[in-house]
Amino acid sequence: MSIAVIAGDGIGKEVMPPAIACVDAALARHGQAVEWVHYPWGSDFYLAEGSMMPADGIDQLAQHEAIFLGAVGLPQIPDTETLWGLLIPIRREFEQYVNLRPVRALKGVPSPVAGGDGIDLILVRENTEGEYSEIGGRAHRGRDIESALQVNVFSRKGIARVARYATELAKTRRGLLTSATKSNGIIHTMPFWDEVVREVVSAADGVRLESILIDALAAKLILAPANFDVIVASNLFGDILSDLAGAVAGSIGVAPSANLNPEREYPSLFEPVHGSAPDIAGRGIANPIGQIWTGALMLEHLGHAEAAADLTQAFESVSASGIRTRDLGGISSTAEVGAAIVAHLTDRT
Repeated sequence: MSIAVIAGDGIGKEVMPPAIACVDAALARHGQAVEWVHYPWGSDFYLAEGSMMPADGIDQLAQHEAIFLGAVGLPQIPDTETLWGLLIPIRREFEQYVNLRPVRALKGVPSPVAGGDGIDLILVRENTEGEYSEIGGRAHRGRDIESALQVNVFSRKGIARVARYATELAKTRRGLLTSATKSNGIIHTMPFWDEVVREVVSAADGVRLESILIDALAAKLILAPANFDVIVASNLFGDILSDLAGAVAGSIGVAPSANLNPEREYPSLFEPVHGSAPDIAGRGIANPIGQIWTGALMLEHLGHAEAAADLTQAFESVSASGIRTRDLGGISSTAEVGAAIVAHLTDRT
């Protein structure tokens, strides 16, 4: 099994080596292994070549079973170049229409909000359309009549397939599906979203649907985070809510995500939520758990459920023991946390 590795930029380059070591250790417990193929793409590649990846980058990635990404982005390069030159094309060319973001409080990690220690939810974000469309433009630049137009694109197919995935996921958990909306103010797309989500859920047994306006949902996520089970949201709403939920759990540094093509016609991409964090890059203090937990999601997707469970149990145990980076109130370095998790996995007693 072959996995493409794009460490990318900033702390991505720092959290990737310990994450790979942890995944290897988890697989080794079961006599298994994967082949890692590294691609030096990202902002450094852009500065040298003028693009985030080569013209045949998608074709190269298509040869692998999965893609393991660290982070992309540097302050000196516009995000429109870094994101639209690498991450977003991968998501769309490979029909990775589900962005799966689990959020769970780790034992011993304090939450900044009351009740945050009980948070245990999965956010299912629509990943290929919605607010992040390419349709629009700017006119009359530099004049007082300058204007910008951004067209949101919501299709019945796009909404239905992500709602169906979220519904099936809710069946395996507590059976509660929360849909993020803003149908009182966004007059066309959000009522359409509500309608299609409702149709999908009504055809399923054992799932209760609640539709909550995004502003009220953000407030409830802080005031009563343990009340949520599975949340389904549009591209923009899901992006915002997952960062908020990660912070409620104690740190965005532990938040994983998976960009899934559920039908497995194309490789899926796995990345932590935290981004390249240039403000702390190069200091060896970045939290590697987000990347490591992402590795566990990747193992589960690839059919290595036992290794994924071992890896999850390992980073949870290490965190509970007090070996944590500074964002979680600890003093350990990135490398020290990774080494402790590997040691836990290699200790067969």
